[in-house]
Amino acid sequence: MILVPIDFSDCALNSLRYATETAEKNDSSLVLLHVVDSREAKRIAEYTKEPLTEVTARLKNQAAQMFRRFLSEWNKKDRIKETLVSCGPPFQEIAIKAREIDADIIIMGGYGSRGKGQIDEIFFGSTVEKVIRLLPCPVLCVPVDWPEEDI
Repeated sequence: MILVPIDFSDCALNSLRYATETAEKNDSSLVLLHVVDSREAKRIAEYTKEPLTEVTARLKNQAAQMFRRFLSEWNKKDRIKETLVSCGPPFQEIAIKAREIDADIIIMGGYGSRGKGQIDEIFFGSTVEKVIRLLPCPVLCVPVDWPEEDI
């Protein structure tokens, strides 16, 4: 089982391409995971004065819709066993889901929709680095500019 965290960025699309090829070569299946960052949900709830549960539910629903659009033109859906949406700190949720599904490997993008150079990343490390520290299974980091023909 291959876990592929998806944040709908170009980097995530590239990691999905790589993961699909890996799954085909190893007769494996993919579980795609999008994590709604609980810190973002909390900031939105504070700003809009909405209950956190409503904001979280709305963000999860939006993520499910984005999954449908993201995969609408994906021609290798047969390898995708499941798409999941969860809420929490991304690195923790990825680690939790990897353990729950007994992932053999996690294949994820080198940086996601927030881009490079964020202050949080500079001081606390990237999501990939945090996931690597939490899990005993291999984590493969695919850079955003990985050439498609090399996959």
